[in-house]
Parts: sequence; structure tokens; C-alpha cells
Amino acid sequence: MAQKPSIPKGTRDFSPEEMTRRNYIFDTVKTVFRLYGYQPIETPAMENLSTLMGKYGEEGDKLLFKVLNSGDFLSKIPEDEFDDNESARFSTLISEKGLKYDLTVPFARYVVQHRNDINFPFKRYQIQPVWRADRPQKGRYREFFQCDVDVIGSNSLLNEVELIQIIDEVFKRLKIKTEIKINNRKILAGIAEFIGEAERIIDITVAIDKLDKIGLEKVNDELKTKGIPEAALNKLQPIILLEGSLKNKFAKLSEVLKDSEVGMKGIEEAKTVMNQLKDLNLETKWDLDLTLARGLNYYTGAIIEVKAKDVEIGSICGGGRYDDLTGIFGLPDISGVGISFGADRIYDVMNEQNSFPDSEKFATKLMFVNFGEEEAKHCLKLISTVREKGISAELYPDSAKTKKQMNYANKKSIPFVALIGETEMKDGIINLKNMQSGEQKPVSLEKLISELS
Repeated sequence: MAQKPSIPKGTRDFSPEEMTRRNYIFDTVKTVFRLYGYQPIETPAMENLSTLMGKYGEEGDKLLFKVLNSGDFLSKIPEDEFDDNESARFSTLISEKGLKYDLTVPFARYVVQHRNDINFPFKRYQIQPVWRADRPQKGRYREFFQCDVDVIGSNSLLNEVELIQIIDEVFKRLKIKTEIKINNRKILAGIAEFIGEAERIIDITVAIDKLDKIGLEKVNDELKTKGIPEAALNKLQPIILLEGSLKNKFAKLSEVLKDSEVGMKGIEEAKTVMNQLKDLNLETKWDLDLTLARGLNYYTGAIIEVKAKDVEIGSICGGGRYDDLTGIFGLPDISGVGISFGADRIYDVMNEQNSFPDSEKFATKLMFVNFGEEEAKHCLKLISTVREKGISAELYPDSAKTKKQMNYANKKSIPFVALIGETEMKDGIINLKNMQSGEQKPVSLEKLISELS
């Protein structure tokens, strides 16, 4: 008995209708990226593990999909290594490559390798799949697409402002109501100093970043397991839960962090970005959120996260400033900032809200019915002209019963059908049927093109 086929957990097949809708998202995002002067690049699905490891923190490293070395890789391992119980070390002996976890680290590697061919500041966009060995659940997949846009080689905070404008424009075009949360890792570093745990900044940000998912009590429990004392936790609570107007938040923060140089620098940067945003009349609401931490270790300045207002699904876009990610690969002091749109979550939001435009439901706009060999030959000439005018059209390949051909058109949501038999060929007309209304009328080729364009 043949084995029933399946795909790995956390991955998905996409039907033609789903792909048409996904491409609508990709095309919308690309259009906005290009509008702001960004250029496309691509990087391989696989990267060397030396490129990936250590860039995402301990938890991120655990989620990397490692690729086994090709050939008889076990024969090259010394026998005494098999007795070693350290699986992490052993995995480095049998695997040198991994599927990319995100697009930012490969981008930093790309910048270093191609530094002589790049004009700085370099504005790039990239739309490709990434992979994470995460537990699959709603809105979280093991293979998913990211749509990244970054500026590298510039310290200007105008880049942060522009990225938030891009967020506003993309979601306005996709008709998704969102809210933007903004914070700064320097502010978080200042808070860690204030509570006396500056050396635990990574532990603190990783835990705080889970606040929305697991709640305050479990965040506190996690911080305790990391060795954060009760007194420090008591000082932390009122800061990360700070509410009120933007003015009041900054006033309170400035008072608390007045002795922290890094913290005050973070406040200054956040104020600068937000003062620019105030004058732009963005449709999307934004605010300072001190619980926003973004767990990735490479962020050093502004951090940004976007959530859909009407659908519970987690963040659908996020990013931030990274001051020296390229330094890891031998090119120090090159600052960058970028954001990543989660195409799969955006798709799920739009699907749940039924907000895809009707025009994205079909790929073919016009189908010619096949009444036989001579009629098909006649239709092929007409189809060429129709396609030249930018109208998607197809000819049913077999001269099957008309009912079967009409059913095919209905199932593909083709909105118009052209019927050309012997009489229509002689008279030089086309019987055009609107599949939604059922209306049928004789038209010339020119009239058909005019109506469908």
C-alpha cells in the first residue's frame, strides 16, 4: 500500500487562489519599497553556520535548522567523538550549514562581501522565505516569508522615520488597521542600570519581550530563574508598566534614568524620531511602549513592532537599529536599521477580515469556449490580440460539452466567457457572457477589449 504523502509540520502548500492573494501582498509591499528608493537583492536559502550562530541569542540558536553535510559525513568523525554526550558540539562536526533564520544577518554578510560594489547608504529590500524550528501554532510557522527593507551605512534617525512611513503606507494600501509600538534598546539598557542589573540586559530584554504572550507573572518568574533579585524586580515593574501621555512617559523616564548616560541617549533618540512623526499626519497610531524589547541580540537603538488591531495574531511587522552587525564579519562601524513584514501573518489577517480585493480571486479574466478544431483555430488568433492588450485569457483545450466548459469557468471564478461558433465566425462577432449576471450579448473584438480593459 502506497504511503500517504504529507509535508513537514509548520509548512504549507498554497493553492492557486492563495498564491494569487499572497502575490497581491508581495506586489503591494514591493511597490511601496520601490516608491521610497529601495533596491532588491536575494541571498541563498542556506548560510554557513558560522554566519548564523551567535547572532540571535541562545534561544534563537536553538531554533536554527541545521543541514547535514553531504556524502558519508560520519566516516570523517573520529570514533572517540561518538562517545561525547555534548550534542551541540557533535552537531558542528556533521553540519556546517543551516537554513537562514532571518534576512538581516545574511544581509549583513552580503554587505561585507560586496562592500566594494555598494554605494552607502545602501537601501535594499528582500522578499524570501526563512526557517525556524519553532512549535507550530496559529500565526507561527516553521517556513514563512519575510519582506525586509533596510538602510545600512547611515546613523541618521530620519531612516527610522522613513521606515515608519513605509509601515503606514503598506498597511494603508492593504487596508489593515494597525498600531505601531516604538521603544529603544538604550532605554532598556538604562533601565537595567537603574535596577542594578546592567550585566543582565540580555536576560531582561528576552523575558520582557514575552510579556504579551505569557503575562507579567511568568515574566517575573523567568527573571527570577535568571538570578534577578526581588528588589530589582520591584524597581522594574512600575517602569515597564508606565502609562499616560507621551509627555508624561518621557518626563518620568528622564527622572528615573537621569544618572544613566545610555538611558538618556535612548530617550533623546526616541524623542527625535517621535517629534518628526508628529508632523507627518500618519493614519497609523503609534506610541512609546517600554514593554517592547525585541528579543534579538543585535538591536542597539530604536525598536519597532506592529500589531493588527482587529485580529489576535501577534506582531505582523517589526525591526530596529543595529549599530555594528557587519563588525562581526570584519566591517566595523557600519550602522543599519530595518523592518520586516511577516507576509504569512499579514495573509492570515487579511483572510480573516475578508479584505482581499475581488479582482484577486481570479487569474483568468476571459475564457474562450472550444467548439471544435476550426473554432479553436479562429479563437487562438483572437486570444493573441486580447492578451496583447493586457487581458488574461485562455482557450479551453478540449472540445468538451459546453456545460463542462462552463463549470470549469465557474470553478476558476473566470468572470467572462466568449462563445464563438460557426455563425459568429462568419459574422465576425463574439458572444460575450458575464458569468456573474448571466447576461450574454454579441460584441466586436474591439468592443470586447474596451469592456474588459
